[in-house]
Amino acid sequence: MMSKSKMKISEDELIPFAKELADASAAVIRQYFRTDYTVESKADDSPVTIADRKAEEVMRHKIMARFPDHGILGEEHGYYQPDADYQWVLDPIDGTKAFVSHSYLFGTLIALLKDGRPILGVINHPLMNDFLVGMNGHTWLNKRPVQVRPCSRIEDAILLSSPYWTVFEYQNGPAFEALSKRVQRHNNWGDCHGYYVVAVGGADIMGDPIMTPWDLLALIPIIEGAGGVITDWQGNDAVQGQSIIATGGTIHDEVIRLLNP
Repeated sequence: MMSKSKMKISEDELIPFAKELADASAAVIRQYFRTDYTVESKADDSPVTIADRKAEEVMRHKIMARFPDHGILGEEHGYYQPDADYQWVLDPIDGTKAFVSHSYLFGTLIALLKDGRPILGVINHPLMNDFLVGMNGHTWLNKRPVQVRPCSRIEDAILLSSPYWTVFEYQNGPAFEALSKRVQRHNNWGDCHGYYVVAVGGADIMGDPIMTPWDLLALIPIIEGAGGVITDWQGNDAVQGQSIIATGGTIHDEVIRLLNP
């Protein structure tokens, strides 16, 4: 008999398992939220806590038990079986700065890749009980289908982004500033929460000028499943990129053109 990990994997099996991972990590995260813990700094000066590490560990253990032939890439604990056809990519707390600031606007990112392409993506908000999952061209928030909202003019768009200084450091800052002055409104809602807002129809553009695989891969099935478009900052394949622009779709080409004059 074939092992579970070698069998054809269906949406019916994967989404409940992704929810199981999200719930397990959320239980760990809630134990530490607004408690006394040590905040450490990584080599890139980004913060990390025991909650990040423990939340990733519980997800890794569940994946290894359920799908022993699958690989894993996690922000905190690196690679496991990197040559496997199926790869789980985990960011236990996307938005650790928000977490340590006692803000709810952080999330857990879970992606599943098949032969290097993301086939499932999750944004889970542990403290809001919001489970957003994209797969097979659809996206659901707590089992309810969601879609990006229609927007055909830059002047009507709501723009979300990481802080200004990151754009000026990694991309064309003046071009981004010009875009931010044309849109209806610009909010600095970084990390996964901004993509969540775009996917559920609350905003029209979200951008990050620098990303890692665990930051971005889960976002692709979510945005595409909600009817949006997601590329890197220059309009190329998001999977291969190190930056992200996500939009509702209609204005995507114009946004890319404005960001890269």
